[in-house]
Amino acid sequence: MGRVWNKVSCWLAGLAGCMILSSHLMVAASEEHPEIHVIIDVSGSMRHNDPDQLAAEALELLVALVPTGARAGVWTFGERVTNPLPVAPVNQEWRDRAGTLAPLLVDYEQFTDIESAVRRAASAEPAGDRRHLLLLTDGVIDLPAWRGSKPTIDQASRAALLEEYAPRLAEEGVVVHAIAFSEEADLDLVERLAQTTGGLSAPVTEPDALLTAFLDIVDRIFPSDGVPVTDERFVIESGLRGFTALLFRGEESATLVGPDGRRYSADSPPEGAAWRSESRYELIQVPDPQPGQWRLEGDAGQKSRITVEAPLRLSTSGVPSTLYLGFDVPIEAWLAREDEPVGADELPAHLRLTAELRGEAGVVQSAVVLRQEESRFVGRLPAPALGGTAHFMVRAEGQGFRRQRSQAVNVLPAIAARHDEGSQAVVLTAEHPELDRHNTRLFGQLQGLQLDAEPQAERRWAMPLPELNTMLSVPLVLRAEVTLEGEVRELPLPRLVLHPSVATAIDQVDAAAALDVTRFHEELSPVREPRETSSPLPEPIERAGRQVQALPRIAQERWREWRPVMARPLEDAIRNPRQGWMVLAGGSLLLLLAGAILWRMASHRRRSGAREEPHV
Repeated sequence: MGRVWNKVSCWLAGLAGCMILSSHLMVAASEEHPEIHVIIDVSGSMRHNDPDQLAAEALELLVALVPTGARAGVWTFGERVTNPLPVAPVNQEWRDRAGTLAPLLVDYEQFTDIESAVRRAASAEPAGDRRHLLLLTDGVIDLPAWRGSKPTIDQASRAALLEEYAPRLAEEGVVVHAIAFSEEADLDLVERLAQTTGGLSAPVTEPDALLTAFLDIVDRIFPSDGVPVTDERFVIESGLRGFTALLFRGEESATLVGPDGRRYSADSPPEGAAWRSESRYELIQVPDPQPGQWRLEGDAGQKSRITVEAPLRLSTSGVPSTLYLGFDVPIEAWLAREDEPVGADELPAHLRLTAELRGEAGVVQSAVVLRQEESRFVGRLPAPALGGTAHFMVRAEGQGFRRQRSQAVNVLPAIAARHDEGSQAVVLTAEHPELDRHNTRLFGQLQGLQLDAEPQAERRWAMPLPELNTMLSVPLVLRAEVTLEGEVRELPLPRLVLHPSVATAIDQVDAAAALDVTRFHEELSPVREPRETSSPLPEPIERAGRQVQALPRIAQERWREWRPVMARPLEDAIRNPRQGWMVLAGGSLLLLLAGAILWRMASHRRRSGAREEPHV
């Protein structure tokens, strides 16, 4: 326990600084903040699954980031559910009381009653219509045996939470966000609870991942405007009330360089600024900043962000927390001043808005340029290409104006599939709310055999499987035909691997031995001259050929990034006949050149690859 209490002591020291800083943090002005009900697991399993006290760090960060005036409360649960910090407005008194909670987070209990904890926290008397529950747990329901036979009581509690109570919370507008602290957690419970209620979920096993997941949730609850950081530089326009820099740091502490060249650090912050330096991040709030280009020095991570408080804000219509493969995303954005939309005549000159979806690695999956309709900007983001966690971002750029707003989203297949080995069938469930047995047909292909799925319920199907060799892992290719608004389309579904734990996969069997044919003639002809394999083509033509052959792959990778930039010039070319003929002629010339090079190389390969008769 010594290590744990040392951790708690550090947490308390950090908490004091965060409480001072948080009273000055800037969040976009709003008449009504949503409520946050934090639910922290203190069961015995958390002793093993959260040895580094990540839950305490999450609470510390919450105290730093929740704006003054919001309403928040804290619950802890194991076998019992307690409410050590009731819901109240966040002020200095609330922060002082939050500072006394550290010992409770290591007062572990033997069992884990997640259902009761969610019910108690959700049923607390609300002050408004917007409630967010933040569940921090290892995600394993474990009830005491005196309540009934195990594991029946655990399974019944899990089913009641997911199938009965979560849909009711969704109807009431209560959003549940969940963070799981272990790879052994019931991730399906965490994900389904968040998905049903419109929240975010994330597995966390290290502090850096916790920080990222927690910030994603805070951004969802308290959306804020940011400015882009390019080459460790960002521009602060005149008239801003201030900016907040959250810098993910490495070994070196960060340094801010102002537009006038002055250097600032934790030891010498800008005048009136609050600078909090932690082991993994630095949180800096600068009021009334000097306009111009600022620069970051030090080991600032790629996920560092700069948020601003300004009279003119970027607003978007509600983007769902869950997107689905195969479904476009409608987007509407506008600028607002003091929560009132700005008229078209008040917009910055040359204003242009774009939207994009980036995967976990930062690669753009899809993008679109929004078209202006009076004072609003609308468009449809092309369907996501990959599942998992992604970030949806809207950027606005105009004369003297740059803003961006980013929110984390979960990208899921529209149809979920799992292999039920007991019934020797694949069970498919509609995840997208518009899909059901009346508008969706499901098919599969298994080793050349066509399979059909039969409806079992309104949003569930079963696909019977033939008898399979359980010693082989085989892929099942799935597809869906969906009819929506009179249009029939095919949806991409992830491939389902049957018996994935088996070491041998049927599509991964090593066939090298079968293709290794003994060449007797080569062994019996040691004096034979080797066949010339070098190309007589000049090196520039060979290099150009290789580049042309790589064009399809490169174009596919770059098209999504180029499309927002190229859309407007192409539209202008189509409207202008003379410019359109020039674009067409240039494209045709490039195609002819590429075709000539490929034909020349193919002809050479045919001549140099003449077949020789084998001999012994």
